[in-house]
Amino acid sequence: MSTVADVIHIDTRGGAAASFDRALRAVTRPVSVVWPRPTVDEWGRDAQFIEALSPVTHLRWDVSVGGEHHLSGGAALIVVNTRRFALTPVSTALALSDVLHRPVRFVGRPDTVPFGPFLRRMGGLLARPEEIAGALRAGDLVVLGAQGTLNPRQAGVVDHTLVAAALSEKVPVHVAATLSTVISRQARVEVAAALRSRKKRRGPLAEVELAEHAQRRLQDLLDEMGGTRTGVPGLGWLGEG
Repeated sequence: MSTVADVIHIDTRGGAAASFDRALRAVTRPVSVVWPRPTVDEWGRDAQFIEALSPVTHLRWDVSVGGEHHLSGGAALIVVNTRRFALTPVSTALALSDVLHRPVRFVGRPDTVPFGPFLRRMGGLLARPEEIAGALRAGDLVVLGAQGTLNPRQAGVVDHTLVAAALSEKVPVHVAATLSTVISRQARVEVAAALRSRKKRRGPLAEVELAEHAQRRLQDLLDEMGGTRTGVPGLGWLGEG
């Protein structure tokens, strides 16, 4: 006769091992050529594709998110700092989507194969003002990366031509400081309240001032945040990013 002990299995493995198991099951899961329901939206984001890919992305990133209450509803543009050669806008968009339970898009997918179509299915937008404006007009959250820098504690220049989409659609602009490590899965995203300007300027200088304001506020937020380090003398910089 079987006992309870015969059928109950206790998984004592760590989070990384469990993530690996989920990723392995995701990539080896049989795929039907006929989906039970449409999963691709008007911008090419495939919810079912992202769900299947989620265990794989969690193998690379374990992101903690703070300040998500600032993004309670409606459209918004979120400007993040970016380490050069890192996929910060992608990981930030996926982490925010998990926390908020709503689609979050990111700017910067190429318009070439194979990476362009792949990133489009993950929610990527072309770095064009009209494409960003269209997503914001539809009520979406859009993550825009500042210019990549080698120093992870330095906020790069924000493209004013892309920020202009938020002005044209009259949606709030937030900044989100990100910290990650090149040798660890741990990462952090801290979203700040919407930017506020004391003076309302019209004309082409408005977008320039908004981009500069976003860069300054992002730098302030980075300075306020505590970083992560390796703990190895002389190699502490490897733990920041």
